[in-house]
Amino acid sequence: MASKIPQLQSKVSQVSQVAANRGGSYYKLLMEQNKHYIQDPPTIEKCQSLAKQLFYTRLASIPHRYNSLWKELEYAKKLVKNRQDLNIENASFGALFGLECFAWFCGGEIVGRGFTITGYYV
Repeated sequence: MASKIPQLQSKVSQVSQVAANRGGSYYKLLMEQNKHYIQDPPTIEKCQSLAKQLFYTRLASIPHRYNSLWKELEYAKKLVKNRQDLNIENASFGALFGLECFAWFCGGEIVGRGFTITGYYV
């Protein structure tokens, strides 16, 4: 393990040099491509105004998302009710979704334990 540390340090050094050399140009390119999103001048009041605008826009979208949720639930109920009409594609999508939910649950558990896979620190 100790022999890997100098190798890891050299890799980190290489990556930091690349980031230092190309980071500024990447930042400038990114800002140039997205300049239509930038508010000028960038004042605290403008930032607070945009934050409020985002908050209330999200708040206003709740009824639409609520209706979409009920439509999805009705569709799922219909699929369960008519199981004999279920094709392999829909079943595989359901299984994949269930697997994804389980993976997110396991990831959350690992994060909650302080990034340990085996258990909690005691």
